[in-house]
Amino acid sequence: MKKPGLIVIDLQNEYLPTGKLPLSGIEAAADNAAHVIADARAKDIPVFHVRHEFANGEAPVFVPGTDGVGIQPIVTPVGHEPVIVKNHINAFRGTNLKQQLDAHGVEEVVIVGAMSHMCVDACVRAAVDMGYPATVVHDACATLDVEFDGVTVPAAQVHAAMMAAFEFGYGNVTSTQAYLATQ
Repeated sequence: MKKPGLIVIDLQNEYLPTGKLPLSGIEAAADNAAHVIADARAKDIPVFHVRHEFANGEAPVFVPGTDGVGIQPIVTPVGHEPVIVKNHINAFRGTNLKQQLDAHGVEEVVIVGAMSHMCVDACVRAAVDMGYPATVVHDACATLDVEFDGVTVPAAQVHAAMMAAFEFGYGNVTSTQAYLATQ
Protein backbone atom coordinates (compact mmCIF):
# COMPACT_ATOMS: atom_id res chain seq x y z
CA MET A 1 0.00 0.00 0.00
CA LYS A 2 1.28 3.45 -0.91
CA LYS A 3 1.72 6.08 1.80
CA PRO A 4 -1.32 8.39 1.81
CA GLY A 5 -1.60 12.07 2.56
CA LEU A 6 -4.84 13.97 3.19
CA ILE A 7 -5.38 17.29 1.40
CA VAL A 8 -8.10 19.50 2.90
CA ILE A 9 -9.04 22.13 0.35
CA ASP A 10 -10.50 25.53 1.22
CA LEU A 11 -12.84 24.57 4.06
CA GLN A 12 -13.00 28.24 4.98
CA ASN A 13 -15.53 30.51 6.67
CA GLU A 14 -16.34 32.22 3.36
CA TYR A 15 -18.26 29.09 2.31
CA LEU A 16 -20.44 28.87 5.44
CA PRO A 17 -24.02 30.21 5.38
CA THR A 18 -22.69 33.36 7.10
CA GLY A 19 -19.96 33.85 4.48
CA LYS A 20 -19.99 35.71 1.17
CA LEU A 21 -20.05 32.52 -0.93
CA PRO A 22 -22.21 29.94 0.89
CA LEU A 23 -22.15 26.42 -0.51
CA SER A 24 -24.90 23.87 -0.62
CA GLY A 25 -24.31 21.26 2.07
CA ILE A 26 -21.08 22.82 3.34
CA GLU A 27 -21.74 22.10 7.00
CA ALA A 28 -22.37 18.38 6.38
CA ALA A 29 -19.32 18.21 4.10
CA ALA A 30 -17.11 19.88 6.72
CA ASP A 31 -18.43 17.52 9.39
CA ASN A 32 -17.55 14.53 7.19
CA ALA A 33 -14.15 16.06 6.46
CA ALA A 34 -13.58 16.39 10.22
CA HIS A 35 -14.14 12.63 10.59
CA VAL A 36 -11.67 11.90 7.78
CA ILE A 37 -9.14 14.30 9.36
CA ALA A 38 -9.57 12.69 12.79
CA ASP A 39 -8.97 9.26 11.25
CA ALA A 40 -5.85 10.49 9.46
CA ARG A 41 -4.47 11.99 12.66
CA ALA A 42 -5.13 8.77 14.58
CA LYS A 43 -3.20 6.82 11.94
CA ASP A 44 -0.34 9.30 11.53
CA ILE A 45 -1.39 10.11 7.96
CA PRO A 46 -0.10 13.61 7.20
CA VAL A 47 -2.79 16.28 6.79
CA PHE A 48 -2.25 19.28 4.51
CA HIS A 49 -4.63 22.24 4.80
CA VAL A 50 -5.09 24.51 1.79
CA ARG A 51 -6.44 28.03 2.29
CA HIS A 52 -7.45 30.35 -0.56
CA GLU A 53 -6.71 34.09 -0.56
CA PHE A 54 -6.93 36.57 -3.39
CA ALA A 55 -3.64 38.34 -2.79
CA ASN A 56 -4.40 41.55 -4.66
CA GLY A 57 -7.97 41.96 -3.51
CA GLU A 58 -9.13 41.27 -7.07
CA ALA A 59 -12.28 39.56 -5.80
CA PRO A 60 -14.86 40.40 -3.13
CA VAL A 61 -14.27 36.99 -1.47
CA PHE A 62 -11.26 35.42 0.27
CA VAL A 63 -9.88 38.84 1.12
CA PRO A 64 -6.68 38.62 3.17
CA GLY A 65 -7.13 39.59 6.80
CA THR A 66 -10.89 38.94 6.87
CA ASP A 67 -12.80 36.28 8.79
CA GLY A 68 -13.80 34.73 5.45
CA VAL A 69 -10.29 33.38 4.79
CA GLY A 70 -10.17 31.62 8.14
CA ILE A 71 -10.34 27.83 8.20
CA GLN A 72 -13.64 26.54 9.59
CA PRO A 73 -13.33 25.68 13.30
CA ILE A 74 -14.48 22.08 12.78
CA VAL A 75 -11.41 21.35 10.62
CA THR A 76 -8.83 23.60 12.30
CA PRO A 77 -5.23 22.50 11.75
CA VAL A 78 -3.42 21.14 14.80
CA GLY A 79 0.23 20.81 15.71
CA HIS A 80 2.58 21.06 12.77
CA GLU A 81 0.02 20.36 10.04
CA PRO A 82 1.03 22.54 7.10
CA VAL A 83 -1.30 25.29 5.90
CA ILE A 84 -0.66 26.06 2.25
CA VAL A 85 -1.95 29.48 1.20
CA LYS A 86 -2.87 29.62 -2.47
CA ASN A 87 -3.86 32.48 -4.74
CA HIS A 88 -5.15 30.36 -7.61
CA ILE A 89 -7.76 27.65 -8.10
CA ASN A 90 -5.13 24.90 -8.36
CA ALA A 91 -3.57 24.19 -4.95
CA PHE A 92 -0.29 23.21 -6.62
CA ARG A 93 0.09 26.42 -8.64
CA GLY A 94 2.47 28.87 -7.02
CA THR A 95 2.62 26.91 -3.74
CA ASN A 96 4.87 24.37 -2.09
CA LEU A 97 2.17 21.69 -1.87
CA LYS A 98 4.09 19.19 -4.00
CA GLN A 99 7.26 19.79 -2.00
CA GLN A 100 5.29 19.29 1.23
CA LEU A 101 3.80 16.02 -0.05
CA ASP A 102 7.21 14.79 -1.15
CA ALA A 103 8.88 15.83 2.12
CA HIS A 104 6.34 13.72 4.00
CA GLY A 105 6.84 10.74 1.68
CA VAL A 106 3.28 10.90 0.35
CA GLU A 107 2.67 8.54 -2.57
CA GLU A 108 -1.11 8.88 -2.95
CA VAL A 109 -3.61 11.56 -1.92
CA VAL A 110 -7.02 11.65 -0.34
CA ILE A 111 -8.90 14.87 -1.07
CA VAL A 112 -11.78 16.61 0.72
CA GLY A 113 -13.01 20.19 0.55
CA ALA A 114 -14.52 22.89 -1.58
CA MET A 115 -15.62 23.70 -4.22
CA SER A 116 -16.13 20.38 -5.98
CA HIS A 117 -16.25 21.91 -9.45
CA MET A 118 -13.35 24.32 -9.00
CA CYS A 119 -10.56 23.90 -6.45
CA VAL A 120 -11.22 20.23 -5.69
CA ASP A 121 -11.35 19.52 -9.42
CA ALA A 122 -8.10 21.38 -10.13
CA CYS A 123 -6.28 19.67 -7.25
CA VAL A 124 -7.44 16.16 -8.18
CA ARG A 125 -6.42 16.56 -11.80
CA ALA A 126 -3.06 18.15 -10.96
CA ALA A 127 -2.27 15.50 -8.34
CA VAL A 128 -2.99 12.68 -10.77
CA ASP A 129 -1.00 14.43 -13.50
CA MET A 130 1.94 14.55 -11.06
CA GLY A 131 1.68 10.82 -10.42
CA TYR A 132 -0.27 10.73 -7.15
CA PRO A 133 -3.18 8.27 -7.25
CA ALA A 134 -6.21 10.12 -5.86
CA THR A 135 -9.23 9.27 -3.75
CA VAL A 136 -11.99 11.85 -3.36
CA VAL A 137 -14.34 11.56 -0.39
CA HIS A 138 -17.44 12.86 -2.16
CA ASP A 139 -19.62 13.65 0.85
CA ALA A 140 -16.75 15.59 2.42
CA CYS A 141 -16.87 18.03 -0.53
CA ALA A 142 -19.38 20.74 -1.42
CA THR A 143 -20.22 23.18 -4.18
CA LEU A 144 -22.96 25.58 -5.30
CA ASP A 145 -25.43 26.14 -8.10
CA VAL A 146 -23.77 27.36 -11.28
CA GLU A 147 -25.15 29.09 -14.35
CA PHE A 148 -24.18 28.88 -17.98
CA ASP A 149 -25.91 30.44 -20.96
CA GLY A 150 -29.08 31.10 -18.99
CA VAL A 151 -29.27 27.58 -17.55
CA THR A 152 -28.92 27.13 -13.79
CA VAL A 153 -27.44 23.81 -12.74
CA PRO A 154 -28.26 22.81 -9.15
CA ALA A 155 -25.34 22.16 -6.81
CA ALA A 156 -26.22 18.48 -6.42
CA GLN A 157 -25.95 17.99 -10.18
CA VAL A 158 -22.73 20.00 -10.42
CA HIS A 159 -21.26 17.89 -7.63
CA ALA A 160 -22.45 14.61 -9.17
CA ALA A 161 -21.00 15.53 -12.56
CA MET A 162 -17.61 16.27 -11.00
CA MET A 163 -17.57 13.06 -8.98
CA ALA A 164 -18.56 11.07 -12.08
CA ALA A 165 -15.69 12.67 -14.03
CA PHE A 166 -13.22 11.84 -11.26
CA GLU A 167 -14.42 8.26 -11.06
CA PHE A 168 -14.39 7.91 -14.84
CA GLY A 169 -10.84 8.99 -15.40
CA TYR A 170 -9.00 10.28 -12.34
CA GLY A 171 -9.31 8.00 -9.37
CA ASN A 172 -11.40 6.52 -6.65
CA VAL A 173 -14.53 8.27 -5.35
CA THR A 174 -15.97 7.07 -2.07
CA SER A 175 -18.19 8.13 0.83
CA THR A 176 -16.91 9.04 4.29
CA GLN A 177 -18.44 5.91 5.75
CA ALA A 178 -16.91 3.62 3.11
CA TYR A 179 -13.53 5.37 3.33
CA LEU A 180 -13.35 5.06 7.11
CA ALA A 181 -14.43 1.41 6.95
CA THR A 182 -11.54 0.53 4.63
CA GLN A 183 -8.80 2.28 6.58
